Amino acid sequence: MKHLMALFALLAGPAHAAEPSHPLYLGADLSFTNEMEDCGAVYRQQGNPVDPFAMLRRAGGNLVRVRLWNDARWTRYSNLADVEKTIRRAHQAGLQVLLDFHYADDWADGDKQPVPAAWARLDTPAQVRAVHDFTRATLDTLAAKGLTPELVQVGNETNGELMAGPTKAIDWTRNAALLGAGLRAVREAAGAQGKPIRTMLHIAQPEHAEPWFAAAKRAGLTDYDLIGLSYYAKWSKQPMAGLAATIGRLRAAHGKDVVVVETAYPYTLDNGDASSNLLGADALVAGYPATPAGQRAYMIDLTRTVVRAGGSGVVYWAPDWISTGCSTRWGQGSGWENAAWFDLHRRWEALPVLDFLGQDYGRR
Repeated sequence: MKHLMALFALLAGPAHAAEPSHPLYLGADLSFTNEMEDCGAVYRQQGNPVDPFAMLRRAGGNLVRVRLWNDARWTRYSNLADVEKTIRRAHQAGLQVLLDFHYADDWADGDKQPVPAAWARLDTPAQVRAVHDFTRATLDTLAAKGLTPELVQVGNETNGELMAGPTKAIDWTRNAALLGAGLRAVREAAGAQGKPIRTMLHIAQPEHAEPWFAAAKRAGLTDYDLIGLSYYAKWSKQPMAGLAATIGRLRAAHGKDVVVVETAYPYTLDNGDASSNLLGADALVAGYPATPAGQRAYMIDLTRTVVRAGGSGVVYWAPDWISTGCSTRWGQGSGWENAAWFDLHRRWEALPVLDFLGQDYGRR
């Protein structure tokens, strides 16, 4: 990690890139909160139980991200009923919502884009209709309950072709048709509701973003509002300076706001349960130790880097995924408790990383 003073020349982005016109998004993906609380989790701040949504808002955050799976029969969470509960909690706390359509029954990510079981035997035109109709029906259902999200993400870490399985060469005719169907459904729902909904396309790790969005543009996929990036030091080849430069080039090439929509950093390397931690020593960046202070400093410096590069926000992934007596397919507890916002050594007391939400980054 280079010192911030060495980065400043790279952070401003190209001079001809327009200044972002929307608020700075600062927040977290709280898709695990309902499940963790059902498993007995008690989040604390200053020793007292705290609602993570209200805590996020008080700390200066303005956005909650929530994932939606199509038909995840292996879990009771991240279905539409669970998403409705999360959106309601977020809105009651005064937070905007980014709804993340995975278009899968399980995790879709940069390595795989599994097709939902109900759509597996459909040909491409039928899958295009299915994506459109599922997206539109979901948004119409939410609207009828007063739960319209302010932003919608069409696909999650779609480095590979949507609903095509493991990452491989992308058929851009098919891929653009599928993603375009989702984007079109969002526009239609927003029009029917008379309420704007911003749209996002999302790629894992900034080094993969430029070729992907260039190919999308060549395929005619341009009607979206935001570029979303996952940025994890463990899996990205780019240091903060590289991320900053990529943000500047993406803004100049596509005229879109850019948000780091997934990131995280460990505050300890200790493991609080039987599930192995995903972020270990291999996730550390020089100058940012795995301590509460190191986690806080990393998130403040990362957010400052993103904003100075012309980026439009930072969203922390799964700060609510703490250890409980419940199990996942990977074992009892959590694989992320050492990167959460609550200290496993102090009965899940809120950590100082929350301070990154309330810093003065020069815009809001």
